[in-house]
Amino acid sequence: MTGATNALAQDPRDRMIVALDLPSVADAEAMTARLGEAVSFYKVGLELMYAGGLDFARRLIGEGKKVFLDLKFHDIPNTVSRATEQVARLGAAYLTVHAYPQTMRAAVAASQGSGLKLLAVTVMTSYDDADIAEAGYAGTVKDLVARRARQAQEAGVAGLILSPEEVAAARALLGPGMDLVTPGIRPAGAALGDQKRAATPASAIQAGATALVIGRPVTQASDPRAAAEAIAAEIAGAL
Repeated sequence: MTGATNALAQDPRDRMIVALDLPSVADAEAMTARLGEAVSFYKVGLELMYAGGLDFARRLIGEGKKVFLDLKFHDIPNTVSRATEQVARLGAAYLTVHAYPQTMRAAVAASQGSGLKLLAVTVMTSYDDADIAEAGYAGTVKDLVARRARQAQEAGVAGLILSPEEVAAARALLGPGMDLVTPGIRPAGAALGDQKRAATPASAIQAGATALVIGRPVTQASDPRAAAEAIAAEIAGAL
């Protein structure tokens, strides 16, 4: 694997973040029970958060699981700062913020002294060049990712959220010091869904990814635990 010297432990389970993009806490509890010790790291995003997921995240952390809160903060600096302080108190491992300089600087300042790592969202993995042009940005997705990656590094953010397609270039641009966390992971043969920039687990790790966010290929599998174990084995083979 290239880069990622500050990566998570070599245990492949710590490189696989299962996205609990589910409609209720009851569904999330049932899923984590089915997955058991096969999964050590979970993502809680907006859907579950608004269904009571904050208390559920606290329980996961209390049970010794790692939790990534995918909340994508972006607001005035004071609001971002105060919200980041609240998340830091929970003991979460990761929190996402959008990669705007003011937002990143406010979140970094507020997370100092905690164990919380901030991940800056560069360009959403459901976006392509046409989407960012429609949003008013000049250039390509790769151009925008590179610019935001540099700004995140300058702001002192711990890592980036970016698609597998941009991992190798970001690792080369930024060096080994930042975590690169990639959604849009699809095992060979899996449906892409709404992901326009996707890759297999092995190829993302080999490109320099620190950790992979994997949702539907696990949570919608007929046997989620077996699916998670297969992905962990693929990651282990790529390390």
